[in-house]
Amino acid sequence: MNRLDQKLEQLKLENRSGLVCYFTAGDPNFAESCRLLSQLGQAGADIIEVGIPFSDPVADGEIIQAAHLRALRAGQTVKQTIELVKAIRLHDDKTPIIFMTYLNPMMQYGFETLVADTENLIDGILILDAPYGYRENFEVQLNEKNMHLIAMTAPTTPVERLEQISARATGFLYHVAENGLTGGHLNLPNIEKKIAEIKPIFNIPVAIGFGIKNESHVKALANKVDLIIIGSALVNTFFNKGMNATLEKVTVFSQILRENKE
Repeated sequence: MNRLDQKLEQLKLENRSGLVCYFTAGDPNFAESCRLLSQLGQAGADIIEVGIPFSDPVADGEIIQAAHLRALRAGQTVKQTIELVKAIRLHDDKTPIIFMTYLNPMMQYGFETLVADTENLIDGILILDAPYGYRENFEVQLNEKNMHLIAMTAPTTPVERLEQISARATGFLYHVAENGLTGGHLNLPNIEKKIAEIKPIFNIPVAIGFGIKNESHVKALANKVDLIIIGSALVNTFFNKGMNATLEKVTVFSQILRENKE
């Protein structure tokens, strides 16, 4: 079991939804990014999702696109992102870390090299634009190093494809709440209906991301889904209001989930 497996077991025992916090590595620079991410676990994040900066993040809305560009301008690379995680691990060796990436930067660096260089540092990788049929080689290499390849589904994913994905998925499932980009609008009734459809198909925890922005969203989804992923709202807070306000927001979201146990 890696850190992610242990955390998911803990959340199950605690009968509550977990909080997943996304930030782009190196935004606005290496030092500030490291300071923030090193404190997320203590602030209440159950899992940290670290985006590897890329010049064309096609699944992301304007807030996270801007974060990618700020990080790239500050010199953040795949190698620097690995160094960032090494620095975080000096302060927090318990909170699971998942890389969120696109194929291009990952393949430029070399997937085998990436897996070797992140062994015992991260607990999984989510590749936003990897076609389902090309996942097997990635899965094998990650599994050999005790890491997960996180699967994704969308509102339009048919039941037949959901069943195919569930046969191979490990760690947790990342379900995109709404068609579109990160930071979009949320239709809670539709999401709750989709969760009820997905959960019986998968024997791993189900996470919801894309569009979860505020306390009311978090409270509405608490215990209806295993993991709640918040990205754009936190990235925007960090950019506009700074580190302390961001950590306070993480703590508020975490407290809501801890207070709304089953």
